[in-house]
Amino acid sequence: MPPVVPTSRVARFREALSASPALWWALIYFFCLLCGYYLLRPVRDAMGASADPTAVFPHWLLALGDRIGVAPADYTLQLLFTATFVAMLVLQPVYGALVARFPRRVFLPVVYLFFIACLFGFWWAFDAALPGRGALFFVFIAVFNLFAVTVFWSFMADVFDNEHARRVYGYIGAGGTLGALCGPGITRLLVEQVGVANLLLVSAGFIGLCLLCIVQLRPWAVARERAHREASGEAAMGGSVWAGLRLVAQDPLLRALALLMFFGVGVGTLLYNEQAAIVRRFYPTAEAATRYYSTLDWAVNGLTILVQLLLTRWLMRRFGIVPLLLLPALAILVGFALLSASPLPLLVATVQVMTRASEFSLAKPARETLYTRMDREARYKGKSVIDTAVYRTGDFTFVWVHKLLAGFGSSVVFLAGLGIAAGMTFGAWRVVREQRRLPTNSPGEGAGHGGSS
Repeated sequence: MPPVVPTSRVARFREALSASPALWWALIYFFCLLCGYYLLRPVRDAMGASADPTAVFPHWLLALGDRIGVAPADYTLQLLFTATFVAMLVLQPVYGALVARFPRRVFLPVVYLFFIACLFGFWWAFDAALPGRGALFFVFIAVFNLFAVTVFWSFMADVFDNEHARRVYGYIGAGGTLGALCGPGITRLLVEQVGVANLLLVSAGFIGLCLLCIVQLRPWAVARERAHREASGEAAMGGSVWAGLRLVAQDPLLRALALLMFFGVGVGTLLYNEQAAIVRRFYPTAEAATRYYSTLDWAVNGLTILVQLLLTRWLMRRFGIVPLLLLPALAILVGFALLSASPLPLLVATVQVMTRASEFSLAKPARETLYTRMDREARYKGKSVIDTAVYRTGDFTFVWVHKLLAGFGSSVVFLAGLGIAAGMTFGAWRVVREQRRLPTNSPGEGAGHGGSS
């Protein structure tokens, strides 16, 4: 008698858990990571939209602005994004050195322990109302988001091969989205009772749980590498700390992914800046702004989990990555066309929710699945360059583009955004075209994916 094939989504999920115990730990890992991050994101966004320059900038910068006749508060987001861009350029070779010179069992915990230590430092800064805490925290959270999440997905590509990834990445993404839903909920519930500073300690606790998950998942990564005869992540990868840049420059698929990332960030940056202007107008206090941004994050993650549960896995299994990359790009084109005609605050928020939800539920799982078919150097070095340096270059570029265009009105901003969304769509098409050259399964040892260290 043939086995009964589970038909309900719940039954398929239970089957996936029983077939892959590593999925449990991956779900817990991503849940804790995004819950910890989304606890902090509304605080960061409130700092970026703050009308109090002393909470954001240090006294020396405000004094310098007075001397030269330029108010830093008039360029808050531009200065914050520029500082983030510089920080990312400085830290990228540091991360490259960690990956090249230390085995996975060392550099993965080091990344998370560093972020936990920083959170304790910021707890003191917020508790003491230290001037300039907002700028430092804004930059820190941006760096934390990119490096911590990039490390997570690189590690998942060690744990799961391409076939398993197509089956479980949707579930893992949904686990992360649940964490992303819980994080803003905790912030909304606690921020006015315990204050912003103590929220940072709650986040540090969730990040600490990620370390336990890393320890539990290591044996599964080792077993997968042995099964596929890949170079072991338990040994240092070696090579140059700049190898990731060369990989991206030399490999057509990585270049296409970088192009998609650059313009995708541009779309999000324009929306983010317009949203910040709305918040400054209608939510003047830090607590009110934090509550507003946590509500927005709730809407984003609620829509994300619905798409992940109802569409992502089905589309991935049936059609591959093509619709997951192209549908969000086309939807964003439509959204920006509507905004260029009628840039109402509610429509701005709606398009932002749609843009971020489609990125998290469709485009990102598709991109991460591609890395399971690349070698470890592409997964850790090339991917890191795209997810950090290219990402923040996009932020840096388009935050100043927005400042240039904002004086002409929101309609002009979104009309220019149509061109940026078209660039994103072209990048998605290039990725779809170039990924056809990848092997169906994970490469074996020595089967490199473009470039060398």
